[in-house]
Amino acid sequence: MRDRLVLLSGWGLGISPLEPLAAALRGLDEHLRVEVEPLPEFDVSAFGNVELSELLDELDATLPDNAWLGGWSLGGMLAAELAARRGDRCCGLLTFASNTCFVSRDAWPSAMPPEDFDAFLAGCSADPLGTLKRFSLLCVQGAEDPRGLARLLYAGAPHTPADVLLNGLKLLGQLDTRLALQAYRGPQLHLFAGLDALVPAEAASDVLTLLPDVEVGLIEEASHAFILENPRGVAAAIQAFLHESGDD
Repeated sequence: MRDRLVLLSGWGLGISPLEPLAAALRGLDEHLRVEVEPLPEFDVSAFGNVELSELLDELDATLPDNAWLGGWSLGGMLAAELAARRGDRCCGLLTFASNTCFVSRDAWPSAMPPEDFDAFLAGCSADPLGTLKRFSLLCVQGAEDPRGLARLLYAGAPHTPADVLLNGLKLLGQLDTRLALQAYRGPQLHLFAGLDALVPAEAASDVLTLLPDVEVGLIEEASHAFILENPRGVAAAIQAFLHESGDD
């Protein structure tokens, strides 16, 4: 199904940030079927971690097979893991503002400092809605109209239970997609933003060093929510990538 693209949403904000991009893609190619999927609810093990294998089992069973996989932020990280699992059953991978590790570690410093993430986690535990509002503001930091975009993000967010939000953040802190990205042999496109307040712009060059044979792009004057800032521009980049990858 090289004419089918499945996009996974990011943490907390649901599918609405990806809908303008999906509409722009459909407008560019009437034969491309684009579906935006919410993330499943996250369960935590007895050890306090989200069981990634069980989550991938659910995604693999639910999402269309033999399609392109993509996603924004956390959704892109999960798309990478699923692409590696599916192998030849995945046509290609596209990620937007998705780091390989959301939280920095010795081998991947271009990410959020652990102390900042821990504070974010504590804030989500104490005040989930307040944290989601703050997250909306961080997503659009660096955009031309940050207040307007933040209102759109927050207004479109689903009413997610507090424990599901917290578990999603825990997963975000756990994930390290480097092995998955290296294992997946299909075409890959990874887009980053130059003014991203959540994923350092330096991550783009680090991903290119890790994966020298894939497509990596940096949109200089853009925020973490660049898919919402300029959906038509992002759609054009995606369409060009699909065509270059043999999806004519």
